[in-house]
Amino acid sequence: MAEAYIVEAVRTPVGRRGGGLAAAHPADLGAHVLTALMERSGVDPAAVDDVVFGCLDAVGPQAGDIARTSWLAAGLPEEVPGVTVDRQCGSSQQAVHFAAQAVLSGTQDLVVAGGTQNMSMVPIAFASRRAAEPLGLTEGPFAGSAGWRARYGDKPVNQFHGAELIAEERGISRREMEEYALGSHRRALRALDEGRFDREVVPYGDVTADEGPRRDTTLEKMAALKPVLDGGRITAACSSQVSDGAAALLIAGERAVRDHGLTPRARVHHLSVRGEDPIRMLTAPIPATAHALRRTGLTLDAIDLVEINEAFAPVVLAWLRETGADPGRVNVNGGAIALGHPLGATGARLMTTLLHELERTGGRFGLQTMCEGGGQANVTLVERL
Repeated sequence: MAEAYIVEAVRTPVGRRGGGLAAAHPADLGAHVLTALMERSGVDPAAVDDVVFGCLDAVGPQAGDIARTSWLAAGLPEEVPGVTVDRQCGSSQQAVHFAAQAVLSGTQDLVVAGGTQNMSMVPIAFASRRAAEPLGLTEGPFAGSAGWRARYGDKPVNQFHGAELIAEERGISRREMEEYALGSHRRALRALDEGRFDREVVPYGDVTADEGPRRDTTLEKMAALKPVLDGGRITAACSSQVSDGAAALLIAGERAVRDHGLTPRARVHHLSVRGEDPIRMLTAPIPATAHALRRTGLTLDAIDLVEINEAFAPVVLAWLRETGADPGRVNVNGGAIALGHPLGATGARLMTTLLHELERTGGRFGLQTMCEGGGQANVTLVERL
């Protein structure tokens, strides 16, 4: 049976909005991790079959197939192509899936997967707003679709609305969400202080570590924040941070491992993606996880570590309640509430962190999942070798 292996994985530090990476061109962020990936792996870059990157809001500096632009900006061989994918927040996790699927099919042997995003430079949803304005169109990708309206009416398609629905329907209190958020910061700070990210992070200029974790945050400070929606429970404190960054992984097949003398660090055990209600939007990791476990015959007790993206605190809290997973194995080094969420890069960032933490702890299986626009969720199961 064919296998897809993870050979190398690197990332930039994750920068805060307006922070140390804010002025970095997203192609240069991508180029930075691509350069480090090639250097660390020792692979001849000309042997790479394709570069698959995730990126949202493909406008301005993020337009024009930034996977290709990043590769060329790194000074790497022109004969290697690149393609950019958009599965919303799961874009670079999907890039890993596409890379692994290419290797598993035998059509390619060596594929780079990753993502890049500068949200300081290109704000979220900026692309759809700017593209619609000159055309006189109503803002938003769903407005004006008769088919969409017939199926979903005029219900708001909004991630904050989705997060509020999850909290309300499952009785998750604001206090519970804030306690979870505080824990995320504390876990991230412990990881930083103990150097857990040192092997995976490639400093970018003067930015040597993740900028998001807050040492001075408290439950009292969180409680003083206003909800994003009137009468709601979700505040900035229990939401992922607007961030900048990039990450990349090298995925290899058996022939590439043999021909290039590579040492695989993990194998892709399972990959899948599922969908659910696009109005609630953020609950798809729950059925997607159940689907992955059914397909593999594994139980959550066999999973040593889980990375589930902290788009909002209720996403993780609802997943924990529904699955019965051990919280002590979930986001052990903090998540996007503390570390940030550079949209198109987060999937690859999570996988990079998951791989390194499995190696640090000696764990065998790791599971990664994340909620995505349109009510979707990718699940990737990897086995450390």
